[in-house]
Amino acid sequence: MTDFRIALIGYGTAGAIFHAPLIAATPGLALAAIVTRRQAEAARAAYPEAAILESAESLWARADAFDAVVIATPNATHVSLAHAAIEAGLAVIIDKPMAAHVAEADALMAAARRADVALTVFHNRRWDSDFLTVADLIARDALGDIRRFESRFERWRPEAKPGWKRDTDRAAAGGILFDLGSHLIDQTLALFGPVANVAAEVIPRYDADGVDDDTFVALEHTGGVRSHLWMSSVAPLPAPRLRVIGARAGYEKYGMDPQEDVLRAGGSPTAADWGHDPIDGRLGAGEAIIPHATMPGDYGAFYRGVRDALAGRAPMPVAPETAREVLRIIEAARTSHAERRVVELGRAVTS
Repeated sequence: MTDFRIALIGYGTAGAIFHAPLIAATPGLALAAIVTRRQAEAARAAYPEAAILESAESLWARADAFDAVVIATPNATHVSLAHAAIEAGLAVIIDKPMAAHVAEADALMAAARRADVALTVFHNRRWDSDFLTVADLIARDALGDIRRFESRFERWRPEAKPGWKRDTDRAAAGGILFDLGSHLIDQTLALFGPVANVAAEVIPRYDADGVDDDTFVALEHTGGVRSHLWMSSVAPLPAPRLRVIGARAGYEKYGMDPQEDVLRAGGSPTAADWGHDPIDGRLGAGEAIIPHATMPGDYGAFYRGVRDALAGRAPMPVAPETAREVLRIIEAARTSHAERRVVELGRAVTS
């Protein structure tokens, strides 16, 4: 089978650390082009078989040479580049978040349907080691009915890291709720389904007039599970990464999935021990608590899913409707904080 030809727009952290190595490691996909100016030399050295292009316009001019486009650029550019890719007739993979507003996501999905092109969003944290372990425990009914799900992405960064993620313009989709919160919310939707109401604290810590750096979101799912989500850059002490409370047993896990750190260090997704997480969780109830091995993480599953979707064998690995629902919950969380109230959500719009 001829490899599907993938063009990557952006070679910053998202493009160079995540997308490029995962695409290159996926059988059936070829990283055929990288659009970058500032990192052109680094991209050419890492992927000599890929065409290095200076602009998205030069990519659209030769769109027939590609099957799909990955958008790994600052959040404010996601929507405009995705529309251009759709107009060029190319399948689109957008790094999260899908957009800055629900209305923008709706317009993107409508454009993709009209053009009959595939659209998906890179919510890779569905393939974290700890998340896969929790999903397996729930699928095997090892915990009983789930009552509460606690999940955290926290780090200790005493001083703010500069960059576009600190842009306070709403169109920039900056702040930790859009950044790490997108992942946490997507994970809860994947596990427990639609959300009935949202309450949140969306707090700037570095600068009173800045973006949020320390945020808490409480979700009540329509099925009754309550999800409590923390995301922070200013947490000096570690808390459990995950904690799940069931009617019969609980599970907790410390430590982040190691895949990002391995990618940053230049590790290959094709390595035999890829995704191995050496930190066990704890499982049980009362005094009967035992170590529970953590399943391997597998970010490569996302791009294998993209390959299979391009081949017509499966849907895209993340439905755009779910990514749109993440944005709806983010908007509700911002409203909840601003108006100091619980926000009730209506029925999710999935078409």
